[in-house]
Amino acid sequence: MTPNTGRIALFTTFALIAFAANSVLNRLALGGNTIDAGSYIGIRLVSGALTLWLINALSKQHFSLILRGSPFSALYLCLYGVAFSYAYRSLSSGTGAFILFGTVQTTLLTTLLVRGERPHVSEWLGLILAFSGLVYLVFPGLSAPDPLGAALMVIAGIAWGFYTLRGKGVKDPLETTAQNFLFSVPMVLVVIFFTYSKAHVSTEGVSYALLSGAIASGIGYVIWYEALKGLTTTQAALVQLSVPIIAALGGVFFLSENITNRLIIAGVLIVSGVSGALLGKQYFHKGKLCNT
Repeated sequence: MTPNTGRIALFTTFALIAFAANSVLNRLALGGNTIDAGSYIGIRLVSGALTLWLINALSKQHFSLILRGSPFSALYLCLYGVAFSYAYRSLSSGTGAFILFGTVQTTLLTTLLVRGERPHVSEWLGLILAFSGLVYLVFPGLSAPDPLGAALMVIAGIAWGFYTLRGKGVKDPLETTAQNFLFSVPMVLVVIFFTYSKAHVSTEGVSYALLSGAIASGIGYVIWYEALKGLTTTQAALVQLSVPIIAALGGVFFLSENITNRLIIAGVLIVSGVSGALLGKQYFHKGKLCNT
């Protein structure tokens, strides 16, 4: 049965907002030096795991010990979270977003091509248009990025790309995501152990980490896995290009950043590109152009 389009659109929108919220919360916490990166990602993953376990237990009255989650997915999740948090200590938000989502799209589309899939021409055109908007948004303000920060964000992008690919087709997104989070906890504890001497926390920083873990990450990733049931690999790559725009708007409201003409123009380009890519293939496939 074909997934309901409206349901998939709603889930996708919620997931993208959650992804953007992670960026805003991360900048609020680490940019304000309210918590160290190791403690932040540790609290984020542990709170996400606990939230998902609780939701799963309440909805099913049990938590299956059957291996639905994957140690490999957990590893990608942990790599993404750790690299993402540490990278933003030295990268500006625009530079970080460009490197992260550029790497995610490259990972997804490269995998698609290796598997023998070929995107429709409308998807390629939409990708180019959306990507040009993203470049226009961040390029004029770019300075030479910190090499270590840039390398960490590339790792985060690759890890998230593979986590996305492994999420397609899972039968139980809630239980799978819960177990992925649980499997990732021991991994991130190793990171915390080696960075313990530099740890510092505050109530504000812990609050940001809890919001990121329980809501934006835990619940957001379950919704993303549900959305992936109705998205092609190309579509999954394209829609995530809108996250930096959503994050930028979040910055306006939560970080007192200004709305500029550059942001408006880039937003139009990205939304147009994503919309064209998502709708174009279906439009051509139904032969509507040929019948006009």
